Amino acid sequence: MTTTALHSEVPPSNPPAAAQPPTLRSRFSPRLPSPWWLGWLGALVVAGFAGALRFFNLGQPDRIYFDETYYATDAHSLWRFGYEHDTSENSDDLLSNGNPDIWTGAGDFIVHPPVGKWMIALGDWLYSIMPFGSAVTPEGWRVASAAAGVLSVLILVRLATRMTRSVLLGCTAGLILALDGLHFTLSRIAMVDIFLTLWVLAGFACLVIDRDKTRERLVRLAEAGADVTTVGWLGMRWWRLAAGLCFGLAIGTKWSALFFVAAFGLLTVAWDYGARRSVGQQRPLGRWFGFDAVPAFVQTVVVAGAVYLVSWSGWLLTRGGYNRDFADGLLPGWIPGFLRSPMEALWSLWDYHGRMMNFHSNLSSDHSYISAPWEWLVMRTPVLFHYNGQAVGCDTGNCVTSVVSIGTPVVWWLSIIAVTVMFGWWITFRDWRAGAVLLAVAAGWLPWFAYPERPMFLFYALPILPFLVLAIVLALGLVMGAGEDSPRFAPYLRALGGVVFGVVVLLTIAHFAYLYPVLSAYPIPEETWRDRLWFDVWVYGRDAS
Repeated sequence: MTTTALHSEVPPSNPPAAAQPPTLRSRFSPRLPSPWWLGWLGALVVAGFAGALRFFNLGQPDRIYFDETYYATDAHSLWRFGYEHDTSENSDDLLSNGNPDIWTGAGDFIVHPPVGKWMIALGDWLYSIMPFGSAVTPEGWRVASAAAGVLSVLILVRLATRMTRSVLLGCTAGLILALDGLHFTLSRIAMVDIFLTLWVLAGFACLVIDRDKTRERLVRLAEAGADVTTVGWLGMRWWRLAAGLCFGLAIGTKWSALFFVAAFGLLTVAWDYGARRSVGQQRPLGRWFGFDAVPAFVQTVVVAGAVYLVSWSGWLLTRGGYNRDFADGLLPGWIPGFLRSPMEALWSLWDYHGRMMNFHSNLSSDHSYISAPWEWLVMRTPVLFHYNGQAVGCDTGNCVTSVVSIGTPVVWWLSIIAVTVMFGWWITFRDWRAGAVLLAVAAGWLPWFAYPERPMFLFYALPILPFLVLAIVLALGLVMGAGEDSPRFAPYLRALGGVVFGVVVLLTIAHFAYLYPVLSAYPIPEETWRDRLWFDVWVYGRDAS
């Protein structure tokens, strides 16, 4: 199927001279590309390529670096104790040397929920039991991040294929994500932002599948002779339930996922209302509220809340965690004994969350690589995760290695154009894909502007990257499908679209390859390293003169 499907819900075809009006199926539930296995094959090939990039030399740098000092040690403590534990001052050196005996004191105060750290711990354990693996190694505490990066590429390929009805555009989306420097570096470090991105993207993908399944159900009812203008219950929405599970895991990784959950929760019920109106239902508000909106709230918000609470089980079911005994003895005497322990635990957890919120509300820092949200899309201030000016392994004596967490600039700069195109497309045609992408970018980006005094970093933008990539491939699809209404010029416009497509893909590949040494701790001469970082702010951050 070609990219023509981007222009409407109608799949491309070669209609006869007297074209028939589109059927409900063709305009309402266009089929996915066939054969079905081709889309999966493309997704697996692109994900395999992403995996090769991320797993190669995963153990470099061969020590704890940047925020691994928090997340790698917290992951080890979760696996051992069920909660985050205080560590010795030299814990980084001990872990880097394979010594897990890093504990001192008691429960440690932490400021992010535990899901991402549990995933790091699970990856470390799985790596340790593999024939080639071992316990307490850089590869071990980073393997879960790499796997999450690969899985997010796979999901994006399938999601983009579903949204565009094009295997080519779906694979292109995955390739662009695989070749983005920010996604690459955060897939190779024991930090939690890659897990946040994975679960937000997975939840959104589940809602898109739910959208398709719901419309397919309405089409089948119509084809069976049912009166779809009065239909109410549309069956159990398992994919929306799966979205709630993913959203709970996302919130359990970082609270910033709440903005996505709120936006996507409204989006899915708006899709339902639109579906009912599209099949001719008059005044569908009552049916929509009772059969769609209320169940959607339970399937997304309530399920997400339950998953979030379960994610704290390690802290709730043990006694050593920070603030775990806060509410002991504070409950009224009339509360039955069998309820006292769980209620005390929940009260202590509530108080703990208040302390976490207070930390975030009053956080300050003079870090050199702080960046404001307006800087993220233009890629103004990347973060230097690692730098070693005394490295060996290159032909000159002045050798360096680094991990500069910078997005592939051509991807981010093109995304600004693509988002602008999406805005115009949505304003003009109210296309659901453009609207969904715009909403996702807004949910992950705009809320940060409300906290101008809070220290922020470029990698906070990672969760919106898949949606920026979707904007790029949707815009490419529009360019490649241009000329539908102008048969005389269609061949020329489509040829031009093919050229634009090729240029974008080649620029992405070339720019990532150019930056690869500074992203991956690969040893290169210092002057070469400096040449690849075009601006002083990319090197020194706010300290650039």
